[in-house]
Amino acid sequence: MTTITQTATSAGVQAPPKAKTRNAALDRARTFLTLVVLLHHAVIPYTHFGHTDPKSWIGFDCVVLATDSFFMAMFFFLSGLFAWPGIARKGPLNYLSDRLVRLGLPFVICAFTIIPIAYYAISLRQHPEVDFTSYWWKTITVGPWPSGPIWFLWVLLAFDTVACLLYRLSSTLLDPINRLSLRGRRRPAEFFAVMFAVTAALYIPGRIHFGAGSWFEFGPFSVQHGRVLLYATYFFFGAGIGVQLLDRGLLAADGRMAKVTWDWMMLALIPYCAMWVLIYIKREILGNPVALPHWYEGIYGFFFAAFSVAVMFLILAYFLRFNYSGWSILDPMQPAAYGMFLVHYPIVLWLQYGMFDFDIPAIPKALVAFVLTVVLSWAATAALRKIPGATRVL
Repeated sequence: MTTITQTATSAGVQAPPKAKTRNAALDRARTFLTLVVLLHHAVIPYTHFGHTDPKSWIGFDCVVLATDSFFMAMFFFLSGLFAWPGIARKGPLNYLSDRLVRLGLPFVICAFTIIPIAYYAISLRQHPEVDFTSYWWKTITVGPWPSGPIWFLWVLLAFDTVACLLYRLSSTLLDPINRLSLRGRRRPAEFFAVMFAVTAALYIPGRIHFGAGSWFEFGPFSVQHGRVLLYATYFFFGAGIGVQLLDRGLLAADGRMAKVTWDWMMLALIPYCAMWVLIYIKREILGNPVALPHWYEGIYGFFFAAFSVAVMFLILAYFLRFNYSGWSILDPMQPAAYGMFLVHYPIVLWLQYGMFDFDIPAIPKALVAFVLTVVLSWAATAALRKIPGATRVL
């Protein structure tokens, strides 16, 4: 790890930033994460330990363990990058008004349409006699009213609201994180260590107290109890980086972080392997109990937090390294990425429903589900974006 910890003199950051342009590296990272979400949902039914389809493959457990450990936290981080400058530019009230349109409106629409359509595919297999109208009415009046992936929207809106209140309290509140980011241009390991320490300190107690599978649920509003502070930490670390000079600190294309990609990979692999060791201990030694001992949850939470931060650094480093490498296959998808996140869930669940009785291996099933979900959600978003005013949301 000497290449990460190597020190260097701080880069000059006093020059004014260039005119505002889209950051290709962050755009591609966000689009890549959207594809990771689609992949995650495409393979879940075919995992070995949690499969809901007759076919399974343990390799998908490896995928799901990795993706579930970082991708939503990283979404909060990327969203946070633009929160503080957005509030400063528009003012808290105008910024929050825009976020209500961008996040609140899609949440309400999806909660009443997209999500019931998606979960009806699951209900139909268990209760084929129930028609969709009856299922929809029972969902919104009696419950349960699952949120699927759109829980991210209301939680992000809540974080944006807190950010606006904090900005009113003091616009310099996140300056220490910003200064840490500026030093991170040459010493990314310092930023990594601080972020890991804070996330671990806030995540591990919640995991010990609530466990890994406990969710807060109120109508379509849901979130994992033990991860709320983890997500908040990622969001506000991102917000701190974005206070000023976003592209001259930790996320500088020519910074140290982007030059040590292989080190971040090794740093991610170690806790990932450790989590698999702990899973083996849970299943084969502890007997896979419903309630795990506190020591186990604490150790697992430590490695979970380490992997989550390390793999985020790895992904950011990769895209920053090739920020100016010309065209990327992710670029055409970038304008539709948010819409794909919103509309993909019923597509993937109904594709899995349709393939349930097919006597084909798990890998082809998952591949078909993933590819068709990408194509159809992309096409659906492109069609929705043609509606007047829709691009303000999608």
